[in-house]
Amino acid sequence: MTVPPTSVLLPGHDVPLGRYTVVRRLLPQRVRRMIGAWCFVDHFGPDDVSAGPGMQVPPHPHTGLQTVSWLAEGEILHRDSLGSLQPITPGRLNVMTSGHGISHSEESPVPHPPVMHGLQLWVALPDAARHGPPRFDHYPTLPVLTHDASTVTVVVGSIGGETSPAVVFSPLVGAEITLEPGASVRLPLDPAFEYGAVSMAGSADVLGADLKPGALLYLDRGRRDLRIESETGARLFLLGGEPFDEPLVMWWNFVGRTHEEIVEARAAWEHSRREPGGRFGTVTGYAGDPLPAPELPTVRLKARDRSGTVR
Repeated sequence: MTVPPTSVLLPGHDVPLGRYTVVRRLLPQRVRRMIGAWCFVDHFGPDDVSAGPGMQVPPHPHTGLQTVSWLAEGEILHRDSLGSLQPITPGRLNVMTSGHGISHSEESPVPHPPVMHGLQLWVALPDAARHGPPRFDHYPTLPVLTHDASTVTVVVGSIGGETSPAVVFSPLVGAEITLEPGASVRLPLDPAFEYGAVSMAGSADVLGADLKPGALLYLDRGRRDLRIESETGARLFLLGGEPFDEPLVMWWNFVGRTHEEIVEARAAWEHSRREPGGRFGTVTGYAGDPLPAPELPTVRLKARDRSGTVR
C-alpha cells in the first residue's frame, strides 16, 4: 500500500527582536529545522507603530544564508555594508545574499506607516554558494496569478507557470496567497518538494487543519497539488523546496558547517564592529551602534540535519 504524505501542525513561539518588536518564530523548531533550504521564518505584526519608532534592528552580520524580506503592511528601510539603501513596501521583495559575510540594519523610516506586518525568512546557502561574494537585490514587481477571489504572488521560484525573478541557489518556491471570504484555490505542487504553510492573517482550511497565525503546517513530499479554502478570508505564505541534505550549524546570525566556522565568524564580527571594515564591512547611516555578538555557549556547537538530528 502507498502511504499518503504526512502533515504536521507546529506551533511557534514569541521572541523579542530589538527593543520594540516581538516576532512569532515558526522555523527552526526542535522537530523540523528546515523546509527545503528555508531555515528560518519569523512572522511579525500586525503591530500598531503609529506612536513609536517601529522596527529598529541595529547593524548585525550574516554568513551562509540569504535573507528574504516580505511585507503585508508598512515599510522597512534596509541598509547594508555594500552601500545599499533600499526601502521595502508591500508587494516588493528584498533578497540579501550574505555569501562569506555581510552586515545590515533594518528600521522603520521617519515618518512611517501606522502598521507593520510581514515575514523575515532565511534560506541556507549550499556549500557551492556560501563562500561567494555578498549581494543585494530588490525586486519591485513580481508575477501574480489571479483566480476568482484568490491571488497568488510568486515571491521565489515557480508556481502555476509563473516564475519569480529572485535569484536563489537551490530548488525553492515561496508564494503569498490571499483569499477573499468563502474563496478557495488549488495550487500545483512539485512532488519532490516538501512544503510549509503559514497564516499571516485569518483562518484557512489546509488539508483539514485550521491554520491560523502562530503556527506552521509542515507538508511532506509526494503531493502534486494543494487545496486551500477560507470562510472568513486569509493571507497565507507557502514555502517549499527540495530537502536540503547538508547538515548545518546555526548560531545567532550565522549559518555554517562546523563549530570552528562559527567561532571564526563571531571573532571577525567583533573586529568589524570595533574597527570598521574587515570581513563584514560597515553599515553607514544608521543612527546607533552595531549589535555585539552574544557569548558563545560553553559546549561545542554541533551540526544538525533538517530534522534536527546531530550529524
